[in-house]
Amino acid sequence: MRIPIPANKTRFIIKLTITALYPLVLGIKVFDPYRTNSHYFRRKATFYPEQFANGNVQRQLQIPVPVSPEQLELELIDKEYGGDEGFKIDRFEIEKMAPAEVWAIPERHRFMNFAIGFAQKAGHTPTGYYSSPDNEFLIQYMPVIKDNNGEELITPARIHRQMPRVQLSKRVFQQFSIPVRVAILSHEGCHFFQNTRSEKQADLCGLQYYLDSGFPTIEAVYATTKVFGMHPEAIGKEHVTRARDIIGFIDNYKAKKENVQV
Repeated sequence: MRIPIPANKTRFIIKLTITALYPLVLGIKVFDPYRTNSHYFRRKATFYPEQFANGNVQRQLQIPVPVSPEQLELELIDKEYGGDEGFKIDRFEIEKMAPAEVWAIPERHRFMNFAIGFAQKAGHTPTGYYSSPDNEFLIQYMPVIKDNNGEELITPARIHRQMPRVQLSKRVFQQFSIPVRVAILSHEGCHFFQNTRSEKQADLCGLQYYLDSGFPTIEAVYATTKVFGMHPEAIGKEHVTRARDIIGFIDNYKAKKENVQV
């Protein structure tokens, strides 16, 4: 099932109420139909057999879309059978999202505006050098990132802490959704703006900007688990600790927002 959405480069929230008729894994995608590798949301929702003891199962979903192109499509599909016979949509609404309130120095705002713009086109743009409009920041979009011995690194991105130059691996980076790309670039930017080698400090600094901008929390978690999971043999205790810190930060962030709304 596909639903066209005239996004018009606005900020909004997709609100869905879905009834599953039997156990299934529902694939959910929000994507630009005119650009390859341009997913603005990409997740799945599982309806487990034990949930159907009393009949059909209904679930409400909210999909924040803080940046968008002119046109988007929402795709809902049964991941196992490929159809839409196992569920029905009871509600589909588009709600305007309030403007983002992000506290940061002007330089960082300019970097993130540049980073978000690049994240939107990274799935279909060639490798090369890309500068911000005022040449303040530079992205080197590389086929892969290699170490001094010519071996490919598992990282999708890295930044020079003394100058705002980001290297990105196209092979890795183009696989991610746009929110995941934004989360990665926000993290890398924090290494520069806070002049830190600390991954935890960059994680939490980057997450704060990402979440304040309105991007989906689930994609922030995925940004961490996906990068680590690409090379499970390299995962150590420090990676597990980082993942826990990130999830804890997100949970606290969500709790604070709910308290404010109440």
